Amino acid sequence: MKGTLNFYKVIATVVGVLLIVLVLVGLPMDLFAADGTSAHDAGRWISQNVGVAHGWLYMVYLVTTFILSRKAGWDLPFTIVTLICGTIPIASFWAEFRAIRRVQADHPELATV
Repeated sequence: MKGTLNFYKVIATVVGVLLIVLVLVGLPMDLFAADGTSAHDAGRWISQNVGVAHGWLYMVYLVTTFILSRKAGWDLPFTIVTLICGTIPIASFWAEFRAIRRVQADHPELATV
């Protein structure tokens, strides 16, 4: 389970950062900057490319989180909240912290991971 937990930490962080860049930087620039400006063009590029990357990596996050939930013995509500929080900017980091803390509490041998 140590490998799954470490991979979960990485994928959750990457997905969270991409989501923040997409929602808090790319989309506002794309939607609110004047057409033809460099800010609008940058926002469009971020929205298209980071959005696609986030979408694919979110699928990896879902599978990884589900596998971790089965290995760690999470109940269904905890698993669902953790999965959904990957779609909410900033909340994904809270869910990652919460999940890691729970795994380490339930499996003390992983507390030093």
